[in-house]
Amino acid sequence: MNVRKFVASSARDALRKVKELLGPDAIILSNRAIPGGVEIMAVAASDMEMMVPPAGREAPPRQGGDYTVRLSAPAAAPAPVPPAARPVAREDAPPLAPRPMPQFERSAPPADPAAPPRQAEIVPAEVMDEIRSLRKMVERHLAGFAWGEEARAEPVKTETLRQMLDAGFSPALARELLAELPRELNAAQALGWAKGAADRALLTIGSENDIIDRGGVYALVGPTGVGKTTTTAKLAARCVLRHGASKVALITTDGYRIGAHEQLRIYGRILGVSVFLVKDAEELQQTLASLQHKHMVLIDTMGMSQRDRMVEEQVAMFGHSGVKRLLLLAATGRGDTLDDVVRAYSGPDLAGCILSKVDEAASLATALDVIIRHRLPLHYVSNGQRVPEDLHLPNRVYLLHRAFKDLPESSPHRLGGLEPGLVMASATGAAAAGSRRG
Repeated sequence: MNVRKFVASSARDALRKVKELLGPDAIILSNRAIPGGVEIMAVAASDMEMMVPPAGREAPPRQGGDYTVRLSAPAAAPAPVPPAARPVAREDAPPLAPRPMPQFERSAPPADPAAPPRQAEIVPAEVMDEIRSLRKMVERHLAGFAWGEEARAEPVKTETLRQMLDAGFSPALARELLAELPRELNAAQALGWAKGAADRALLTIGSENDIIDRGGVYALVGPTGVGKTTTTAKLAARCVLRHGASKVALITTDGYRIGAHEQLRIYGRILGVSVFLVKDAEELQQTLASLQHKHMVLIDTMGMSQRDRMVEEQVAMFGHSGVKRLLLLAATGRGDTLDDVVRAYSGPDLAGCILSKVDEAASLATALDVIIRHRLPLHYVSNGQRVPEDLHLPNRVYLLHRAFKDLPESSPHRLGGLEPGLVMASATGAAAAGSRRG
Protein backbone atom coordinates (compact mmCIF):
# COMPACT_ATOMS: atom_id res chain seq x y z
CA MET A 1 0.00 0.00 0.00
CA ASN A 2 1.44 3.34 -1.07
CA VAL A 3 0.70 5.83 1.74
CA ARG A 4 1.53 9.42 0.85
CA LYS A 5 2.19 12.37 3.11
CA PHE A 6 0.94 15.85 2.21
CA VAL A 7 2.04 19.03 3.97
CA ALA A 8 0.46 22.42 3.34
CA SER A 9 -0.18 25.68 5.10
CA SER A 10 -3.91 24.98 5.51
CA ALA A 11 -6.28 22.00 5.53
CA ARG A 12 -7.93 23.23 2.34
CA ASP A 13 -4.62 23.31 0.45
CA ALA A 14 -3.68 19.89 1.78
CA LEU A 15 -7.00 18.39 0.68
CA ARG A 16 -6.59 19.98 -2.73
CA LYS A 17 -3.18 18.34 -3.10
CA VAL A 18 -4.66 14.98 -2.06
CA LYS A 19 -7.41 15.21 -4.69
CA GLU A 20 -5.00 16.34 -7.41
CA LEU A 21 -2.53 13.50 -6.81
CA LEU A 22 -4.71 10.61 -5.59
CA GLY A 23 -8.13 11.56 -6.99
CA PRO A 24 -11.46 12.51 -5.35
CA ASP A 25 -11.88 8.98 -3.91
CA ALA A 26 -8.68 9.12 -1.87
CA ILE A 27 -8.90 7.81 1.71
CA ILE A 28 -7.66 10.10 4.51
CA LEU A 29 -5.80 7.99 7.09
CA SER A 30 -4.72 10.70 9.53
CA ASN A 31 -4.26 14.43 9.91
CA ARG A 32 -2.46 16.57 12.44
CA ALA A 33 -1.32 20.11 12.91
CA ILE A 34 2.40 20.75 12.54
CA PRO A 35 4.40 23.93 12.95
CA GLY A 36 3.42 26.18 10.08
CA GLY A 37 0.65 24.03 8.61
CA VAL A 38 -1.14 20.71 8.41
CA GLU A 39 0.08 17.18 7.66
CA ILE A 40 -2.29 14.63 6.04
CA MET A 41 -1.57 10.96 5.42
CA ALA A 42 -3.66 9.53 2.55
CA VAL A 43 -3.85 6.57 0.23
CA ALA A 44 -5.50 6.08 -3.15
CA ALA A 45 -8.83 4.23 -3.12
CA SER A 46 -7.44 1.67 -5.56
CA ASP A 47 -4.80 0.68 -2.99
CA MET A 48 -7.34 -0.05 -0.24
CA GLU A 49 -7.97 -3.58 -1.50
CA MET A 50 -4.41 -4.38 -0.44
CA MET A 51 -5.51 -3.88 3.16
CA VAL A 52 -8.25 -6.55 2.90
CA PRO A 53 -7.72 -10.13 1.62
CA PRO A 54 -9.96 -10.52 -1.44
CA ALA A 55 -12.86 -12.91 -0.99
CA GLY A 56 -12.23 -16.41 -2.24
CA ARG A 57 -8.40 -16.25 -2.13
CA GLU A 58 -6.85 -19.35 -0.46
CA ALA A 59 -3.49 -19.30 1.30
CA PRO A 60 -1.01 -21.96 0.09
CA PRO A 61 -0.70 -24.93 2.47
CA ARG A 62 2.25 -24.98 4.83
CA GLN A 63 3.16 -28.59 4.06
CA GLY A 64 2.11 -31.41 1.79
CA GLY A 65 0.77 -30.98 -1.66
CA ASP A 66 1.83 -32.42 -4.98
CA TYR A 67 5.05 -31.15 -6.47
CA THR A 68 6.87 -32.04 -9.65
CA VAL A 69 10.60 -31.87 -10.11
CA ARG A 70 11.96 -30.19 -13.18
CA LEU A 71 15.66 -30.71 -13.91
CA SER A 72 17.82 -28.79 -16.29
CA ALA A 73 18.36 -30.54 -19.59
CA PRO A 74 21.52 -32.69 -19.49
CA ALA A 75 24.45 -31.55 -21.56
CA ALA A 76 25.17 -33.44 -24.75
CA ALA A 77 27.57 -36.30 -24.20
CA PRO A 78 31.03 -35.52 -25.65
CA ALA A 79 32.39 -37.67 -28.45
CA PRO A 80 34.62 -40.48 -27.23
CA VAL A 81 38.29 -39.62 -27.18
CA PRO A 82 40.87 -42.16 -28.14
CA PRO A 83 42.99 -43.29 -25.20
CA ALA A 84 46.16 -41.89 -26.73
CA ALA A 85 44.64 -38.47 -27.05
CA ARG A 86 43.42 -38.33 -23.50
CA PRO A 87 45.30 -35.79 -21.36
CA VAL A 88 46.97 -36.97 -18.23
CA ALA A 89 45.11 -35.86 -15.13
CA ARG A 90 46.89 -33.17 -13.15
CA GLU A 91 46.54 -32.32 -9.52
CA ASP A 92 45.74 -28.65 -10.32
CA ALA A 93 43.01 -29.48 -12.75
CA PRO A 94 39.91 -27.26 -12.36
CA PRO A 95 37.05 -28.76 -10.36
CA LEU A 96 34.13 -30.24 -12.17
CA ALA A 97 31.21 -27.91 -12.86
CA PRO A 98 28.49 -28.18 -10.23
CA ARG A 99 25.50 -30.26 -11.13
CA PRO A 100 22.38 -28.26 -11.89
CA MET A 101 19.97 -27.98 -8.95
CA PRO A 102 16.46 -29.28 -9.48
CA GLN A 103 13.73 -26.63 -9.77
CA PHE A 104 10.43 -27.26 -8.01
CA GLU A 105 7.09 -25.83 -9.04
CA ARG A 106 3.60 -26.50 -7.75
CA SER A 107 1.57 -28.59 -10.12
CA ALA A 108 -1.83 -27.17 -11.00
CA PRO A 109 -4.69 -29.14 -9.46
CA PRO A 110 -6.86 -30.96 -11.93
CA ALA A 111 -9.83 -28.92 -13.08
CA ASP A 112 -13.16 -29.99 -11.68
CA PRO A 113 -15.79 -29.69 -14.43
CA ALA A 114 -18.58 -29.55 -11.83
CA ALA A 115 -17.01 -26.66 -9.89
CA PRO A 116 -18.57 -23.19 -10.49
CA PRO A 117 -16.40 -20.54 -12.15
CA ARG A 118 -14.37 -18.40 -9.77
CA GLN A 119 -15.90 -15.06 -8.95
CA ALA A 120 -14.06 -11.79 -9.52
CA GLU A 121 -12.00 -10.80 -6.52
CA ILE A 122 -13.73 -7.85 -4.86
CA VAL A 123 -13.64 -6.10 -1.52
CA PRO A 124 -16.60 -7.19 0.65
CA ALA A 125 -19.49 -4.72 0.73
CA GLU A 126 -19.41 -4.38 4.52
CA VAL A 127 -15.76 -3.39 4.36
CA MET A 128 -16.43 -0.72 1.73
CA ASP A 129 -19.34 0.59 3.83
CA GLU A 130 -17.02 0.88 6.81
CA ILE A 131 -14.44 2.70 4.69
CA ARG A 132 -17.07 5.16 3.43
CA SER A 133 -18.27 5.76 6.98
CA LEU A 134 -14.74 6.46 8.17
CA ARG A 135 -14.17 8.73 5.22
CA LYS A 136 -17.28 10.78 6.06
CA MET A 137 -16.15 11.13 9.65
CA VAL A 138 -12.72 12.34 8.57
CA GLU A 139 -14.20 14.75 6.02
CA ARG A 140 -16.53 16.25 8.63
CA HIS A 141 -13.66 16.59 11.06
CA LEU A 142 -11.55 18.33 8.44
CA ALA A 143 -14.54 20.48 7.42
CA GLY A 144 -14.87 21.75 10.98
CA PHE A 145 -11.15 22.45 11.06
CA ALA A 146 -11.33 24.25 7.69
CA TRP A 147 -14.40 26.24 8.78
CA GLY A 148 -12.63 27.49 11.88
CA GLU A 149 -9.58 28.39 9.83
CA GLU A 150 -11.67 30.21 7.21
CA ALA A 151 -13.60 32.03 9.95
CA ARG A 152 -10.28 33.38 11.23
CA ALA A 153 -9.02 34.27 7.74
CA GLU A 154 -12.29 35.70 6.32
CA PRO A 155 -14.67 36.38 9.22
CA VAL A 156 -17.01 38.62 7.22
CA LYS A 157 -17.51 36.09 4.44
CA THR A 158 -18.12 33.19 6.82
CA GLU A 159 -20.62 35.22 8.84
CA THR A 160 -22.50 36.19 5.66
CA LEU A 161 -22.48 32.55 4.58
CA ARG A 162 -23.83 31.47 7.96
CA GLN A 163 -26.61 34.03 7.72
CA MET A 164 -27.60 32.84 4.24
CA LEU A 165 -27.67 29.20 5.39
CA ASP A 166 -29.80 30.17 8.39
CA ALA A 167 -32.23 32.02 6.14
CA GLY A 168 -32.75 28.93 3.97
CA PHE A 169 -30.45 29.38 0.98
CA SER A 170 -28.81 26.21 -0.32
CA PRO A 171 -25.05 25.79 0.22
CA ALA A 172 -24.57 25.60 -3.57
CA LEU A 173 -26.17 28.98 -4.29
CA ALA A 174 -24.70 30.65 -1.20
CA ARG A 175 -21.20 29.55 -2.22
CA GLU A 176 -21.79 30.74 -5.80
CA LEU A 177 -23.12 34.17 -4.79
CA LEU A 178 -20.24 34.78 -2.37
CA ALA A 179 -17.48 33.48 -4.64
CA GLU A 180 -16.33 36.98 -5.62
CA LEU A 181 -17.16 38.82 -2.40
CA PRO A 182 -14.57 41.62 -1.89
CA ARG A 183 -12.45 41.06 1.22
CA GLU A 184 -12.43 44.70 2.30
CA LEU A 185 -16.20 44.88 3.06
CA ASN A 186 -17.63 44.91 6.57
CA ALA A 187 -20.55 42.71 7.67
CA ALA A 188 -23.32 45.10 6.61
CA GLN A 189 -21.68 45.83 3.26
CA ALA A 190 -21.12 42.13 2.61
CA LEU A 191 -24.78 41.35 3.22
CA GLY A 192 -25.77 44.15 0.86
CA TRP A 193 -23.36 42.80 -1.74
CA ALA A 194 -24.89 39.32 -1.44
CA LYS A 195 -28.38 40.79 -1.88
CA GLY A 196 -27.19 42.55 -5.01
CA ALA A 197 -25.78 39.30 -6.41
CA ALA A 198 -29.09 37.53 -5.74
CA ASP A 199 -31.00 40.44 -7.29
CA ARG A 200 -28.96 40.16 -10.49
CA ALA A 201 -29.62 36.41 -10.65
CA LEU A 202 -33.38 36.60 -10.02
CA LEU A 203 -35.57 36.75 -13.14
CA THR A 204 -38.89 38.57 -12.72
CA ILE A 205 -41.61 39.79 -15.07
CA GLY A 206 -42.45 43.49 -14.86
CA SER A 207 -45.54 45.44 -15.86
CA GLU A 208 -44.20 45.89 -19.40
CA ASN A 209 -44.29 42.09 -19.91
CA ASP A 210 -47.45 41.26 -17.95
CA ILE A 211 -49.17 38.26 -19.55
CA ILE A 212 -52.53 39.95 -18.88
CA ASP A 213 -51.66 42.51 -21.55
CA ARG A 214 -49.98 40.07 -23.92
CA GLY A 215 -52.75 37.49 -23.76
CA GLY A 216 -52.54 33.89 -24.88
CA VAL A 217 -53.39 30.43 -23.58
CA TYR A 218 -51.88 29.50 -20.22
CA ALA A 219 -52.28 26.40 -18.07
CA LEU A 220 -51.59 26.64 -14.34
CA VAL A 221 -49.87 23.44 -13.22
CA GLY A 222 -48.31 22.11 -10.05
CA PRO A 223 -48.77 19.72 -7.12
CA THR A 224 -51.89 19.49 -4.99
CA GLY A 225 -52.64 22.27 -2.56
CA VAL A 226 -50.55 25.07 -4.07
CA GLY A 227 -53.59 27.21 -5.01
CA LYS A 228 -54.01 26.63 -8.76
CA THR A 229 -57.80 27.16 -8.87
CA THR A 230 -57.74 30.33 -6.75
CA THR A 231 -54.82 31.73 -8.75
CA THR A 232 -56.64 30.98 -12.01
CA ALA A 233 -59.61 33.01 -10.75
CA LYS A 234 -57.29 35.86 -9.69
CA LEU A 235 -55.69 36.04 -13.14
CA ALA A 236 -59.12 35.88 -14.81
CA ALA A 237 -60.39 38.74 -12.62
CA ARG A 238 -57.37 40.91 -13.47
CA CYS A 239 -57.92 40.26 -17.17
CA VAL A 240 -61.66 41.00 -16.94
CA LEU A 241 -60.97 44.33 -15.22
CA ARG A 242 -58.56 45.31 -17.99
CA HIS A 243 -60.11 43.80 -21.15
CA GLY A 244 -63.69 42.82 -20.30
CA ALA A 245 -65.42 39.52 -19.58
CA SER A 246 -66.03 38.75 -23.26
CA LYS A 247 -62.29 38.49 -23.87
CA VAL A 248 -61.65 35.80 -21.23
CA ALA A 249 -62.48 32.10 -21.03
CA LEU A 250 -61.77 29.46 -18.39
CA ILE A 251 -61.08 25.74 -18.91
CA THR A 252 -60.68 23.04 -16.30
CA THR A 253 -59.16 19.60 -16.80
CA ASP A 254 -59.81 18.57 -13.19
CA GLY A 255 -62.59 16.00 -13.39
CA TYR A 256 -61.33 13.97 -10.43
CA ARG A 257 -61.69 16.20 -7.38
CA ILE A 258 -65.21 16.47 -6.00
CA GLY A 259 -66.48 19.98 -6.64
CA ALA A 260 -63.38 21.15 -8.53
CA HIS A 261 -65.31 21.98 -11.70
CA GLU A 262 -68.12 23.57 -9.70
CA GLN A 263 -65.68 25.81 -7.79
CA LEU A 264 -64.25 27.26 -11.02
CA ARG A 265 -67.78 27.58 -12.46
CA ILE A 266 -68.77 29.70 -9.44
CA TYR A 267 -65.81 32.01 -10.10
CA GLY A 268 -66.80 32.19 -13.77
CA ARG A 269 -70.40 33.06 -12.90
CA ILE A 270 -69.23 35.89 -10.61
CA LEU A 271 -66.88 37.26 -13.28
CA GLY A 272 -69.30 36.69 -16.19
CA VAL A 273 -66.80 34.34 -17.90
CA SER A 274 -67.58 31.06 -19.69
CA VAL A 275 -66.16 27.89 -18.14
CA PHE A 276 -65.49 24.66 -20.09
CA LEU A 277 -64.64 21.14 -18.89
CA VAL A 278 -62.31 18.99 -21.03
CA LYS A 279 -61.29 15.39 -20.36
CA ASP A 280 -58.51 14.66 -22.85
CA ALA A 281 -56.19 16.16 -25.44
CA GLU A 282 -58.71 15.86 -28.27
CA GLU A 283 -61.40 17.79 -26.36
CA LEU A 284 -58.80 20.37 -25.37
CA GLN A 285 -57.81 21.05 -28.97
CA GLN A 286 -61.45 21.30 -30.06
CA THR A 287 -62.29 23.71 -27.23
CA LEU A 288 -59.22 25.88 -27.88
CA ALA A 289 -60.14 26.04 -31.58
CA SER A 290 -63.56 27.44 -30.65
CA LEU A 291 -61.97 30.06 -28.35
CA GLN A 292 -59.43 31.52 -30.77
CA HIS A 293 -61.18 34.91 -30.63
CA LYS A 294 -60.52 35.27 -26.88
CA HIS A 295 -57.72 37.52 -25.64
CA MET A 296 -56.81 35.11 -22.84
CA VAL A 297 -57.72 31.53 -22.05
CA LEU A 298 -56.74 30.19 -18.62
CA ILE A 299 -56.68 26.45 -17.87
CA ASP A 300 -57.01 25.08 -14.35
CA THR A 301 -55.45 21.62 -14.01
CA MET A 302 -55.68 18.70 -11.64
CA GLY A 303 -53.12 18.72 -8.86
CA MET A 304 -50.71 15.78 -9.03
CA SER A 305 -47.67 14.69 -7.12
CA GLN A 306 -44.47 15.48 -8.96
CA ARG A 307 -43.73 11.74 -8.88
CA ASP A 308 -47.01 10.76 -10.52
CA ARG A 309 -46.60 9.30 -14.01
CA MET A 310 -49.59 11.34 -15.14
CA VAL A 311 -47.44 14.47 -14.96
CA GLU A 312 -45.61 13.38 -18.12
CA GLU A 313 -48.95 12.83 -19.88
CA GLN A 314 -50.12 16.28 -18.84
CA VAL A 315 -46.91 17.91 -20.06
CA ALA A 316 -47.23 16.12 -23.40
CA MET A 317 -50.91 17.07 -23.78
CA PHE A 318 -50.26 20.79 -23.34
CA GLY A 319 -47.12 20.66 -25.47
CA HIS A 320 -49.03 19.22 -28.42
CA SER A 321 -51.78 21.84 -28.00
CA GLY A 322 -49.48 24.88 -28.05
CA VAL A 323 -50.36 25.82 -24.47
CA LYS A 324 -47.85 27.67 -22.29
CA ARG A 325 -47.59 26.48 -18.70
CA LEU A 326 -47.13 28.45 -15.48
CA LEU A 327 -45.81 26.41 -12.55
CA LEU A 328 -47.12 27.23 -9.07
CA LEU A 329 -44.53 26.89 -6.31
CA ALA A 330 -45.52 27.11 -2.65
CA ALA A 331 -43.22 29.38 -0.64
CA THR A 332 -43.68 27.01 2.31
CA GLY A 333 -42.08 24.01 0.55
CA ARG A 334 -38.71 22.43 1.29
CA GLY A 335 -35.89 23.09 -1.13
CA ASP A 336 -35.40 19.47 -2.21
CA THR A 337 -39.16 19.05 -2.71
CA LEU A 338 -39.37 22.19 -4.83
CA ASP A 339 -36.41 20.95 -6.88
CA ASP A 340 -38.31 17.73 -7.59
CA VAL A 341 -41.38 19.71 -8.64
CA VAL A 342 -39.43 21.88 -11.07
CA ARG A 343 -37.69 18.89 -12.63
CA ALA A 344 -40.97 17.00 -13.04
CA TYR A 345 -42.84 19.90 -14.67
CA SER A 346 -39.96 21.29 -16.75
CA GLY A 347 -40.16 21.54 -20.52
CA PRO A 348 -39.80 23.97 -23.42
CA ASP A 349 -43.38 25.24 -22.98
CA LEU A 350 -42.83 26.19 -19.31
CA ALA A 351 -43.16 29.99 -19.40
CA GLY A 352 -42.24 30.59 -15.77
CA CYS A 353 -43.64 30.30 -12.29
CA ILE A 354 -45.98 31.89 -9.76
CA LEU A 355 -44.98 31.94 -6.10
CA SER A 356 -47.96 31.17 -3.84
CA LYS A 357 -48.52 31.10 -0.06
CA VAL A 358 -46.06 33.94 0.50
CA ASP A 359 -48.09 35.05 3.51
CA GLU A 360 -47.67 31.61 5.14
CA ALA A 361 -43.88 31.29 4.76
CA ALA A 362 -41.47 32.31 7.52
CA SER A 363 -38.75 32.95 4.94
CA LEU A 364 -38.65 33.22 1.14
CA ALA A 365 -35.00 32.21 0.80
CA THR A 366 -35.68 28.56 -0.02
CA ALA A 367 -38.25 29.29 -2.73
CA LEU A 368 -36.20 32.09 -4.33
CA ASP A 369 -33.13 29.84 -4.19
CA VAL A 370 -34.94 27.22 -6.31
CA ILE A 371 -36.26 29.86 -8.73
CA ILE A 372 -32.79 31.37 -9.19
CA ARG A 373 -30.95 28.05 -9.65
CA HIS A 374 -33.46 26.79 -12.22
CA ARG A 375 -33.57 30.15 -14.04
CA LEU A 376 -37.37 30.39 -13.85
CA PRO A 377 -38.98 33.76 -14.68
CA LEU A 378 -41.22 34.79 -11.76
CA HIS A 379 -44.52 36.20 -13.09
CA TYR A 380 -46.66 36.76 -9.98
CA VAL A 381 -46.67 36.48 -6.21
CA SER A 382 -49.77 35.30 -4.36
CA ASN A 383 -50.18 36.15 -0.69
CA GLY A 384 -53.77 35.34 0.28
CA GLN A 385 -57.19 34.01 -0.76
CA ARG A 386 -58.88 37.23 -1.85
CA VAL A 387 -59.78 37.47 -5.55
CA PRO A 388 -58.25 39.39 -7.23
CA GLU A 389 -56.53 41.53 -4.57
CA ASP A 390 -53.99 38.98 -3.36
CA LEU A 391 -52.06 38.61 -6.61
CA HIS A 392 -49.19 40.97 -7.40
CA LEU A 393 -46.34 41.46 -9.81
CA PRO A 394 -43.09 40.57 -8.01
CA ASN A 395 -41.55 43.32 -5.88
CA ARG A 396 -37.86 42.46 -5.95
CA VAL A 397 -36.87 44.65 -2.98
CA TYR A 398 -39.55 43.11 -0.77
CA LEU A 399 -38.81 39.55 -1.84
CA LEU A 400 -35.06 39.84 -1.22
CA HIS A 401 -35.63 41.56 2.12
CA ARG A 402 -37.78 38.62 3.21
CA ALA A 403 -35.24 36.15 1.86
CA PHE A 404 -32.20 37.60 3.66
CA LYS A 405 -33.93 38.14 6.98
CA ASP A 406 -31.67 36.68 9.68
CA LEU A 407 -32.98 34.32 12.34
CA PRO A 408 -33.09 35.53 15.96
CA GLU A 409 -30.41 34.31 18.32
CA SER A 410 -32.94 32.17 20.23
CA SER A 411 -34.16 30.30 17.12
CA PRO A 412 -33.57 26.52 17.28
CA HIS A 413 -32.98 26.59 13.51
CA ARG A 414 -29.97 28.91 13.77
CA LEU A 415 -26.62 27.28 13.01
CA GLY A 416 -23.86 27.78 15.53
CA GLY A 417 -20.26 26.81 16.16
CA LEU A 418 -18.95 24.36 13.58
CA GLU A 419 -22.42 23.47 12.26
CA PRO A 420 -22.20 25.69 9.15
CA GLY A 421 -18.94 23.96 8.22
CA LEU A 422 -20.57 20.54 8.59
CA VAL A 423 -23.49 21.65 6.40
CA MET A 424 -21.11 22.86 3.69
CA ALA A 425 -19.06 19.64 3.91
CA SER A 426 -22.18 17.47 3.55
CA ALA A 427 -23.36 19.49 0.58
CA THR A 428 -19.95 19.29 -1.09
CA GLY A 429 -19.78 15.54 -0.53
CA ALA A 430 -23.28 15.03 -1.96
CA ALA A 431 -22.43 17.14 -5.01
CA ALA A 432 -19.23 15.17 -5.61
CA ALA A 433 -21.08 11.87 -5.31
CA GLY A 434 -23.72 13.09 -7.75
CA SER A 435 -21.08 14.14 -10.27
CA ARG A 436 -19.39 10.73 -10.00
CA ARG A 437 -22.72 8.96 -10.59
CA GLY A 438 -23.38 11.23 -13.58
